[in-house]
Amino acid sequence: MITTEVQYRATVNHLRQFEEALRNLEAKHPSGHQAKRAQLEIDAVRAQADDLRAEIDEYDRLRSGDIQVLQGASLADLAALLVKARIARRWTQRQLADALGIAEQQVQRYEATGYRSASLARIGDVDNALSLTITEEAHLQDPDPA
Repeated sequence: MITTEVQYRATVNHLRQFEEALRNLEAKHPSGHQAKRAQLEIDAVRAQADDLRAEIDEYDRLRSGDIQVLQGASLADLAALLVKARIARRWTQRQLADALGIAEQQVQRYEATGYRSASLARIGDVDNALSLTITEEAHLQDPDPA
């Protein structure tokens, strides 16, 4: 997941490099005349380029301001939801840090580690700073009636 403008620009650059590599591979091995190994290489480069495009697209959609609802399947997804909410608010890590009254590097650490080092109170502070309403249902997995 792209979390900053710096990562966004780097990912766009990487995509250009993969697209160029793909064009070169396809020119070297025209369709229908590709050995199995060459086709595997082309498919791998194409798949990586597709992954980068998907990451760029997600970041663009978040930054557009059109997304109002972020969804996660579990509590484990909460960290990614907080990062996506920051991006959707068009806030930098520095802006979130300022709102929390902490150093930007602390926000960077939280996001880099999936908020694992953040207390529940701090996660609540991030939630409040970003003006989020987080709702969650708790479902028992294979409940034992005994």
